[in-house]
Amino acid sequence: MSYISRKLYETIREKGFVCVGLDSHMDYIPTYIKKKYNNDPEACLTAYNQAIIDATSDITAIYKLQIAYYEANGIAGLKAYRNTLQYLKQHELLSIGDIKRGDIAATAKEYARAHFDGEFAADFVTLNPYMGLDSITPYLDYLKRGDKGVFVLLRTSNSGAEDIECLDYQGKPLYFHIGDALQELTAEFDNEPYSPLGLVVGATHAEEASEIRQRYSKQFFLLPGYGAQGAKAENIRNYLTDFNGGVVNSSRGIIKYYQKFADGDTTEAKFANYTREAVIKMREDIYGA
Repeated sequence: MSYISRKLYETIREKGFVCVGLDSHMDYIPTYIKKKYNNDPEACLTAYNQAIIDATSDITAIYKLQIAYYEANGIAGLKAYRNTLQYLKQHELLSIGDIKRGDIAATAKEYARAHFDGEFAADFVTLNPYMGLDSITPYLDYLKRGDKGVFVLLRTSNSGAEDIECLDYQGKPLYFHIGDALQELTAEFDNEPYSPLGLVVGATHAEEASEIRQRYSKQFFLLPGYGAQGAKAENIRNYLTDFNGGVVNSSRGIIKYYQKFADGDTTEAKFANYTREAVIKMREDIYGA
């Protein structure tokens, strides 16, 4: 098993399967942070993310930063993205750069350099394979190196997945052809018990869960859909193996949870307590506690 696969596996075993999605928006930031930093985007987004991380790091496997939320704030937002990734690295916490890149090989090589070795370096990134396998192969050298991993879109949770991913091709959904081809790309890797090439699988599709898990038994799954998108705990359990082999993402359900309470944004302690409570409730729901 590669270093990064081992670290993710052991972190899930120690801390559970929760992936906190830092889809951080200026509208989500508590009043006490906005006042302290005078609504400065870089400072506010960075402080907000750090407060979430500090409140949850012992019960969270990995943090996923959706880059669009930072790009929307221009250079200040990208600085906050960089600051957050560096903060996670300093605290030896795992990160996913949710960038969903998918482009020709020459361009993909530069994306890989930017998001694995540059200022925006994360432990994992998300990729879109639907332009072809040459959009994935430039990342493989980093996977062979052992300290980086990817999650490639397979069967996503959005309704538009039916337009392309689920098309019938030679008697099976297109996403199975994609998944099988990705397995072949990493056949020579050390994939025990899990490969550094994982898959993004929407947890909203209960009827497909067992077949996908069985077919891709060596892949970690990044499982979006819990919370706002309606994925149920019993569905999610079918994608996991002894509550490992995947991480379950929740974004707004955690990072906006404090807004349910009148005093949620009044102090750092209140915000931290409510944010932590959201992760604990999610874990208990999926564990079936």
